[in-house]
Amino acid sequence: MPIRKLPEAPPSIHLLGPTVFLVALGVGMGESYMWPRLVLVFGPEIRWLFLIGVTLQAVVMLEMARYAMATGESIFTGAARVFKPIMWFFFIAAILVYIWPGHLSAGAGAFEEITGIPWTVTACVVLILIGIVFSLLKVIYNVLQNVLAILIGVLVIGTSIIASLVGSWADLWATIEGMFHFGYFPSEAMSAAWFPIIVGSIAFAGPSGMQQMWYTLQLRESGAGMGAYVPQVRGLAHAAGEEKMPARGFMFDTSDPEEMSKWRGWRRWVTWDALLLFWGITMLVTISFTVLAQAAARENPNVRELIESGDRDAALSAMSDSFAVLGGSFMGGLFFGFIALIGLNATLGLFDSFSKGQADMTYFHVPGARRFKLSHLYAGFLWGVITFGILILLFGPVDGPTNVLDILAFLSTFAMGAYCIVLLLVNNRMLPKPIRPKLWTNLVIGFGAVFYLGMLLYSLFRFGVVVS
Repeated sequence: MPIRKLPEAPPSIHLLGPTVFLVALGVGMGESYMWPRLVLVFGPEIRWLFLIGVTLQAVVMLEMARYAMATGESIFTGAARVFKPIMWFFFIAAILVYIWPGHLSAGAGAFEEITGIPWTVTACVVLILIGIVFSLLKVIYNVLQNVLAILIGVLVIGTSIIASLVGSWADLWATIEGMFHFGYFPSEAMSAAWFPIIVGSIAFAGPSGMQQMWYTLQLRESGAGMGAYVPQVRGLAHAAGEEKMPARGFMFDTSDPEEMSKWRGWRRWVTWDALLLFWGITMLVTISFTVLAQAAARENPNVRELIESGDRDAALSAMSDSFAVLGGSFMGGLFFGFIALIGLNATLGLFDSFSKGQADMTYFHVPGARRFKLSHLYAGFLWGVITFGILILLFGPVDGPTNVLDILAFLSTFAMGAYCIVLLLVNNRMLPKPIRPKLWTNLVIGFGAVFYLGMLLYSLFRFGVVVS
């Protein structure tokens, strides 16, 4: 890689950065639907698994950032440098996992509860609008970052206020205590009906599947570290103004004390993102929804039996009823408004990130692809996944939005175990020794690989199923 000067790091303490994309993806259906559903069935003590999942993801986020900030390359290119078929595995996995419009389907289902408009109609209209808006934007990253920040702010503040009004101090204490109830795993959870859902829910504790890998592209778009030397992706209408993309990333002189000082500044900057903005906000939202779930159990004592009997939407209806205690049908509808907002947040982040990731791998590693601009490839994948999503919604094999979501959650687990292995290979083989991860970090990432893949394989061989 060509040697360049590492840009000066911004102040460590900040409010807005590329982590907003991970928060938008992480504070999604896992926190608002899948984990409250588990709490309604198994109690708040099951939340210790969420704590492990989201903490592990925070460490993964820091390690994803290591390679991206040091080189300006995505983790996909890092994987290709180790062994190109690894990168193609993720290219195919992204298509298999993220063509399913799971988050949007769940959000549209909530919107149907408010308006009566069929969820398939809402989902299809939103998909088309996303394609049009993203195609018209000059620089997609800048606008999307600000929009997601506003939507997340509304979600965090709104759910915290409602939870404080509906719940009790006892609910809050049970929620916090449940995070540290390590080892709690009731016998009912070890069934073919629930174990795959628990596996998927752990994967959905924060950003799931390949969302962490796409974070390396958002870091590059924000100009973090050596990403400052790589142009931003533009919307299709402004693709002609895109600057020429470099053929490879860059590296700074790790033997220069001044450069290493700037590197430590960048690591402090991204650590703040990981611990406060990502881990903190994700935890705050899921605490709010867990409090709401316990309030819902009081209002609907039979909700557990309904969920266990196969009524997948009973959890959402019960939590809506707990809202309604405050102000009738309007407040009940407000809950579904929050779910619809979460679905929109996640969909905006997912479609942008998926298109960037596929375009990045295609542009840099498919012979002849550089005849096109990166923005053209981005638009092609964007409209491709939109078209497939509409076809699945209208003619697909799934039965309702929650079924789509469960499929997406479980498939994500495999990708997460695989990317932990890739992180170990890329950061320990491709980076200069002074900026490689420490032993404890490697041990945590190694545990992540065993954790995700082990649960998935156990589910497969013990119960013969991968999706409930």
